Amino acid sequence: MAKIETIEVATAARPYPVLVGGGLLERAGILDQWMGGGDVLAVTSRTVAGLYLDRLPLLLGARGCESIILPDGEEAKDASHWQRILRRMARLGLGRDCTLLALGGGCVGDVAGFAAACYHRGVDYVQLPTTLLAQVDSSVGGKTAINTDWGKNLLGAFHQPRAVLCDTRALDTLPEREYAAGLAEVVKYGMIADSGFFDWLESNKRMLLARDDDCLRYAVRRSVEIKARIVAEDEHDRSGRRAALNFGHSFAHAIEHSAGYGEWLHGEAVAAGMCMAARLAVLEGGLQEAERKRLEALLDALGLPVHAEGFGADTLKRAMLADKKNLKGAIRLVLPNGMGRARLTGDFSDESLDAALKGREP
Repeated sequence: MAKIETIEVATAARPYPVLVGGGLLERAGILDQWMGGGDVLAVTSRTVAGLYLDRLPLLLGARGCESIILPDGEEAKDASHWQRILRRMARLGLGRDCTLLALGGGCVGDVAGFAAACYHRGVDYVQLPTTLLAQVDSSVGGKTAINTDWGKNLLGAFHQPRAVLCDTRALDTLPEREYAAGLAEVVKYGMIADSGFFDWLESNKRMLLARDDDCLRYAVRRSVEIKARIVAEDEHDRSGRRAALNFGHSFAHAIEHSAGYGEWLHGEAVAAGMCMAARLAVLEGGLQEAERKRLEALLDALGLPVHAEGFGADTLKRAMLADKKNLKGAIRLVLPNGMGRARLTGDFSDESLDAALKGREP
């Protein structure tokens, strides 16, 4: 039986475990200890439902489980589908002791988590992430949200799950593009918090692309460890420490919003956004040119975009003005200041930002 590794997310309100291992979605009764006494509703997407929904009876044992199936991708993460979940919960008569299961990628986890945060002022949910991006990033930390026509993730709540189960075997079914998009978030952790991990990613990039079991489990575990530590230090994103997790994301959200949600995968936009942030950091003297080139080379080797073509700097800047990290109307960004370090700052020139947005080399 494959080894299970457990990382604790030590939040102030209630610590919870993140389990990492192969075959977790095949272990009978594994969910029992995190389920309340009430009914269960599984929230999933079309593609994931066809792959994994029939495994829930095994995981839940004698407990029954209703389900709701959302569209794939960003289409699921809007107000209409959030309301669908809440309406279904109300029609089923679910009480405060119910549990939602978020079975799928980051979009399913975000919208299901937000529904759990809102229903009866907060009910339990468990994350069962089936994409690499969700396992290493969005399923951990309790940020839940939906997209709106005025920006990405601007309507949401902090609501921690009871547990997160990362079955690395589920990643075998991911299309190459989805898998590569998740690797962008893995690279992010090396850039913001662990230069040694970045070195490891450079050395093991071929094995990661081949989805080697040992490499993949280590990449997921190390990513979760880094995120868990940062979340515990700044659960509600107030001190600025947690903002480092958004390295590249201000640019990425602007790309996604400007292109139309779903045209770029989130991880693809994050990859291009990290490169924009790195160019800006070089122009402002916080990052060496050789370090920027290492980032771009790794992302390129992993099959990720390092430029965002076809967007005007003014268009992206307008979208960035809606970012939650901004202060008094001024854009603030997470910029690297060396490998394994990053900080939230608004101290950069408009000229440097424009150059970074246009993809100019330093």
